[in-house]
Formats: sequence, structure tokens, C-alpha cells
Amino acid sequence: MIQLTVTPEVSLADEPLRIHVSGLEPLQVITLRASLIDEKGWCFQSRAFYRSNEAGEVNLERDASLGGDYNGVQPMGLICSLKPEKMFHRLLKRELMHSPFHIRLDLYNSFKVQSEPDVQPEASRIVERWYVAPGVQRIQIREGRVRGALFIPPGKGPFPGVIDMFGGIGGLIEFRGGLLASHGFVALSLAYFAYEDLPTKLNEIDLEYFEEAVDLLLRHPKVMDSGVGAVAVCKGAEIALAMATFLKKVIATVCINGPNGINGNSLRYQNTYVRGMPYIAEAIHFTSTGAVEMYNITEDPRKERNQDCILPVENAQGHILFIVGGKDRCFKSQLFAEEALLRMKQHGKKNGKLLLYPGAGHLIEPPGSPFCLMSYSYILPLPVMWGGELDAHSYAQEHSWREIQKFLRYHLGQSKGSKL
Repeated sequence: MIQLTVTPEVSLADEPLRIHVSGLEPLQVITLRASLIDEKGWCFQSRAFYRSNEAGEVNLERDASLGGDYNGVQPMGLICSLKPEKMFHRLLKRELMHSPFHIRLDLYNSFKVQSEPDVQPEASRIVERWYVAPGVQRIQIREGRVRGALFIPPGKGPFPGVIDMFGGIGGLIEFRGGLLASHGFVALSLAYFAYEDLPTKLNEIDLEYFEEAVDLLLRHPKVMDSGVGAVAVCKGAEIALAMATFLKKVIATVCINGPNGINGNSLRYQNTYVRGMPYIAEAIHFTSTGAVEMYNITEDPRKERNQDCILPVENAQGHILFIVGGKDRCFKSQLFAEEALLRMKQHGKKNGKLLLYPGAGHLIEPPGSPFCLMSYSYILPLPVMWGGELDAHSYAQEHSWREIQKFLRYHLGQSKGSKL
């Protein structure tokens, strides 16, 4: 009898799944298919082909996919290669507290290139992938000007506090904050434009808004009072680097594929003004896929005329971790990070570190997040090319997520009294 075993059946979205098949004929070709329906009703799916061993078994931790959406030994390949049925859609979890993603895994005892409604799988399993652990609380934040969602782990605490931000997509994105809280951090998922009564567009970065968010987080009785961390990607990483530069209470900052200066919008903080480097709009590249590459629209930060746009990162008193995808097609992230580190070194500072993932793209997210090569963005009416290669990007997500947590715990302090 053919058996498909998937463990755990209920887990956090960043935890690995173990997929095992038994009861097959020796050297039998099978198709494994994963599918889910997101909160907007869009279908995402993937498939891979395997050949059983002499014992009639397939183990994704040991056996290589022969083809399909990925090749080789990839235990989480079916999840990482999930792609939208309708092009240019990105899988994003919006509602965290009451519903998981349900992923259906189907096994066909032959080679199946596409789904056939009249052909039933030999075995199926449905797994739940949650973005919050049991006991994590979510509190909507509307205090002063600050808008966001606060995620608090179970236990007495105090816990290290982290501000979590995304980029040009705008609005409030919470899934990484939920996962951070599930691992023992008090996480403030912070919106800063295109949400509720915040500006619909980010015309100028008011750093005092982000300072207000830092103070709000530090006032919480379950947050350690030594300082806070920040984790951010893209435009959010630009702001996080500014926070590390100017705000003394930000003592551990993770910048994922962001610039080393202010781009497009200017920045103000008290008596400080940083001019935004103008975008070179005519350098947008239209790819054959229908997506646009924005890789060349940012000015070279090394040019003399742009020096007043560069953030004085040598003033940062906390530690900064730059995470970079070597095949980012949205930003020249490697150049930006290397320039920031060079500037720090020239001023005798040793509080910066670079993690470079050569084949990864722009959207480096927690593991279990499907690789997204291109998708629609708030910035443009056209889809944006993010870049990267499936295998290398999946590895970057797994490795960097561990490193981010280690970095934050080391510089912010260990959680106390957590039940996680």
C-alpha cells in the first residue's frame, strides 16, 4: 500500500517538512505535487518527479528530484518552488492569527506533467503552515503617529525588541514579525506609508516617526530596555540604516538588499537633512518576460556629486548586518553594502558585517517562503524583476534566517522567561 508521510502536519512556516513515500514498486517513477490557495483565491503549485529505490521508497531528505520545478536533493523543494497559476503574483500571508496556509501534497504513481481532473492521486496530505506560534499575541498599534502591529511571545519576558519593515510595497506586512515573535522577540511590524492615515506616498522620510516607534517599543514592559533591533528589506533597509546611523537606541540592524544612502526621497531628522539621490528613470529595462528591471535606475554612490546623499554610517554606535543577494536585479545591493562597510572601515569602525549569497535575488525572506523571481509592486503598474536562482535563493533564506536571529540575540540579549 502506497503511503505518503509528511511531518510535522502542523508547523511554523519557517520550519522544514520531512516528506517520505513508501509502498512503491522498486525504481518506480512518481509525481509529487504541492498546491495552495492564498487569501485572494490565487492558486500556487509545484511538482517534481522522483524514482523510488530498491525498497520502493522516496525520501526527499535523501533522494534527488529528476525534474519538474526543481532538480537535485531539496527537502523543501516543493514549497520553495511554489509558483502562481497567474503570472506575477507573490505569495504573501496577510492574516496571521486565525488561519494558516493549507498546503496540499498529492502523490501520483506515474509521470504527470499537469493536473488531470479525472485522475485521482494515490495519496494526499494537507499540512498547516502558521506564521505565529501558539501563545503569541498580536496588538494593533495606533499610538501617536505610529501605525503597525505588535507581536508578543508567551512568557513573562523581558524579550529583545525588534522593528520589522518592508519596502516599496507599502502598507502593513506582518508575516516576518509574527515569525520573529514565535522565536522569542517582541516584534513591531511597522507601516510607514500607504496604510490607514499615513501618507499614500513616501515623499520625504521623517526619521522622527521611526524614532517614535523605537520609543514606543522600548516603553513596553516586556521589552528589554538596552535598545532595539531593526530588520528590513529594500526601501525599509534604507530607512533601517538611517535609524542605525542617527538613533542611538537602535543597536542591532539587519539591512536586506538595501542602499547605503537616501534614494529618491529626502530624509529629515531634527536639524539634519539628507538629500535623496535622483532616480534615473530612463534606465529602466524591459525584460522579455514582461517584467521591468530597476537595477540601473539608482545613481552610483561613489560619484562626488552624490556624497551628500550617502548616510554617515560611521556614526552608527550599534552593529549592522548587511544581507545581500548577488543576483538582486532591483538594487545594486552588493555595491551599496560594500561601500557602506568601506566607509566604516575608513573611519576605524568594526561594527559592520556582510553576508553575501551569490545566487540569491532581492526578496530574501524567511525559509518556507517560495522563491519569487518577479511580481507586481506598488511602485510601478508593471511587474518588477527581483532576480535570483531557485536553489541559491532557497539556501540564502534558510541560512540568513538563522544568522539574523543569532545576530539579534547576541547584540540585544537573550529572551527571558519565554515558553517557546
